[in-house]
Amino acid sequence: MPLTLTPLPDIPLIHPGDDLAQLVLAALHASHITLNDNDIIVLTSKIVSKAEGRLVNLGTMTPSAQAVELAQRAEKDPRVVELILQESHAVLRVRPGTIIVEHNLGFICASAGIDHSNVGLVRSDDFSRPASAAEAATTNTEDWVLLLPENPDASAARIRQQLQAATGANIGVLIIDSHGRAWRLGTVGVAIGLSGIPGVVDERGWQDLFGYTLRITIVGAADELAAAASLVMGQAAEGTPVVHVRGFPYPLREGSLGELLRPKEQDMFR
Repeated sequence: MPLTLTPLPDIPLIHPGDDLAQLVLAALHASHITLNDNDIIVLTSKIVSKAEGRLVNLGTMTPSAQAVELAQRAEKDPRVVELILQESHAVLRVRPGTIIVEHNLGFICASAGIDHSNVGLVRSDDFSRPASAAEAATTNTEDWVLLLPENPDASAARIRQQLQAATGANIGVLIIDSHGRAWRLGTVGVAIGLSGIPGVVDERGWQDLFGYTLRITIVGAADELAAAASLVMGQAAEGTPVVHVRGFPYPLREGSLGELLRPKEQDMFR
């Protein structure tokens, strides 16, 4: 079966509390797509974070002394740096404009994945708790940032369960984010949360076209799919944060982000 990736149109702007599974089902219906066994739904981390209320108003942040010192070195807003520290296990590299950290979720990324782009106008009811007067009065995009989902694997599992219950199809769900890479320029889509799909596929012991037995080949299947989906989603104003995938070339199984993270003792660049 050929691999097809279909961006789902008409996904509305997401607000905290929105039911992403129901929005995906509506978009599938509008696109005349019926979920089949082995299909995969790919979502940007941004809409998952918005639905889960991971918005933070910078006006509520009080930078620590560590954040102020680090902000001076990185030439960044101390309030944002305070959030970076809260979302990270460790700071690994700092230079003007860039802070590289080990995120609380275990992967290495810039600025703990905190995002200013496409946050949109924030409503006073966009909170899982009552908004303070200061927050309610500051709905400008520049006052807000978006954190990554707190537990993307759990988010993917929840959305998958809802979609499977509604359709009866055995599917996978992938949550992706845009990350830079240590060895190459440019950001690419990577998997940060998954349910029902393999993170990696171990091909050691398989034979190539000429009968050679593979000895070290482990495929980052979830990251490969994340990059492909990110390509059709776009990175700016495209507004297509959900992609339907059919023809994924590997069997579906339970997977997790942890499969994709290189152990520290094997990390030659740490």
